[in-house]
Formats: sequence, C-alpha cells, structure tokens
Amino acid sequence: MASLNVGNLGDYLREQRRTAQLSLRQLADAAGVSNPYLSQIERGLRKPSAEVLQQVAKALRISAETLYVRAGILDEKERDELETRGVILADPSINERQKQVLLQIYDSFRKENAAEAAHAAPDATPPSSQ
Repeated sequence: MASLNVGNLGDYLREQRRTAQLSLRQLADAAGVSNPYLSQIERGLRKPSAEVLQQVAKALRISAETLYVRAGILDEKERDELETRGVILADPSINERQKQVLLQIYDSFRKENAAEAAHAAPDATPPSSQ
C-alpha cells in the first residue's frame, strides 16, 4: 500500500515515542487509539484526524500544533501564532486583564505588519499611466 502524503508525521511520531521510551502499545493505550491504527499512522498509511493527533500529543506530552503542522492540518505561521497565544494565556505571573492587553497588542502588531507587507508587495498589474 502506498503511503499517503502526510509529510514526515509518522517518522516524527515514532521518534517522539522512542524518546519517551514508550512501546507502540503503551502509546496507543495512553492516547486511546488502537495499536494497529497507531502503527499505520507511524508508517504513513493513515492520516489521523486533528482529534487523534491531539490525543497522541497529550500522551507524548508534546505540542498538538506541531503534529498538526506535520500532518498538513495547520501551517507554520498559524502554529506560531497559536503557540504565542498559548504561552501568554498560560503565564501564571500575569493576571487575566494583562493577558488580554498583551493579546490585543500582539494582534495589532500582526495586523500592522501584514498591512505593511501587503503595501510593500509589488502589484500584479502595473499602475495605469495617464
């Protein structure tokens, strides 16, 4: 059976599982998926849902967003944004109001930079000369 285009998800999962010193069966049990199904994911024969990836990530104690990127569900920029937001929201040293203010500032910087990038990009059609 030909492998699906899931990037290097299977290899990455296998590496993370081995680093965590878990057998395939142990990880499958911890993630709540079947052993054969997890084996097929590792071999690139199955493309798991985001929910399954989240369960596997939780069992491995790694970022689900990283698995989403490797599976082609999420792109790098989206992952970086989600991780940045997650770090801000998880910081116990700042209160909820401060977290919301930081997220608003973060959003405004992202919008400003996107607008500048769009303005700096050359137009697909040259301006008309009159």
